[in-house]
Amino acid sequence: MMRGAVGIWILSAVICMGRGHPDHHAHNSHGNDHADQDTASDGSANSLSLVTSANKEFGYRLYTKLAAHADSEGKNIFFSPFSVSVALAALSTGAREETQHQLFSGLGFNNTLLTQADVDQAFQILLKTTNNTSQEDTSEGTAVFVDNNFKAQPDFLEALKQYYLADGFNVDFTQTTDSANTINKYVEEKTNGKIDKLVESLDPATVMYLISYIYYKGKWATPFDPKLTKEDIFMVDENTKVPVQMMNMEEEFNTYYDRAINTSVLQLPFNSSYSMLLLLPDDMSTLENAICPGHVTKWLKWMASRTHNVYIPKFSIKTSYTLNDVLIEMGMTHMFGDRANFSGISDAHKLAVSDVVHQATLDVDEAGATAAAVTGIGITLLSYRKIPVLKFNRPFMVVIIERNTEKVIFMGKIINPNI
Repeated sequence: MMRGAVGIWILSAVICMGRGHPDHHAHNSHGNDHADQDTASDGSANSLSLVTSANKEFGYRLYTKLAAHADSEGKNIFFSPFSVSVALAALSTGAREETQHQLFSGLGFNNTLLTQADVDQAFQILLKTTNNTSQEDTSEGTAVFVDNNFKAQPDFLEALKQYYLADGFNVDFTQTTDSANTINKYVEEKTNGKIDKLVESLDPATVMYLISYIYYKGKWATPFDPKLTKEDIFMVDENTKVPVQMMNMEEEFNTYYDRAINTSVLQLPFNSSYSMLLLLPDDMSTLENAICPGHVTKWLKWMASRTHNVYIPKFSIKTSYTLNDVLIEMGMTHMFGDRANFSGISDAHKLAVSDVVHQATLDVDEAGATAAAVTGIGITLLSYRKIPVLKFNRPFMVVIIERNTEKVIFMGKIINPNI
């Protein structure tokens, strides 16, 4: 069965009961934000623009942090910046005072320009848009699992349901095996079996488990011919070569060479409004230190269509992260310790986040579909003119975007296609 360009992402924030006394400083001013929903349409459009822009910037900042951690270990990187934003924004609805400010600041939301209600409404629009317009390609959402004996603030649960489209479940977290199985079964279903074990073990002190998921299945607009796939060599570094199955296609592609950072950019469109951008730099660190949302805008604007002989390895990678350290480096410190203020979730218990866990998978092959019959393949005569070759046989970056909005749903770096 063929799988193609499939990315799946799960993020979970586990909120555990910590030691401490009941916190009765439950409500600060932003707790009433949800009452102010009748904002002017131009105001909400501006808020949506601010949140969308912040999400893009956050994705590249998070990539930089993950790259710094991964480089020392020579690991591939793959994650969904948008879904990290969704999960942390959903968590912020129950945060108060400095904990909430740190979440906003870390996500790039300007506290003076955006209220919690603005952010919630923006994510509601973004999630509804994705799920309404591309049901076959993408599904995104959140879910919250709450312990039977834990009473969460109704306003918090309602905000998750209304703005973050959350499914809600009651579980008995003291039954650690059963509750882990319940969460894993939900995750497996939402990711079409791609991630089947998010939770290995649960702390019986857990009172809430918040997850954000995204599933993406992409079918190439122009599929690769499996008969042209041949074994080849991929240069992991100067001293390491690994064998790969290298796909090949000679076709018209949109490409751009960014001279400022010496990087070749190839756009591979899916049979939808999404594309995969493959970035082949002369020097990876130069690209990683420079890349920002403005580059994607520039590349899409200035790309030119011409015939290339393209070689791309087939690969299937799976990544798993505990993001605590990275998020602390990004300024989100309070939520993990004694200073956490989640009185918007419960004012009767002192809560803290124990772990923010992230898993992702990406499969790339000739078809770009789970099981597809490919028809309408055009056959053209080969001409004798010189065809430029673009061969991804050394480390490259990958960014999966929605072309119209330039929303980044996945990004990463392939150092070794075999691990």
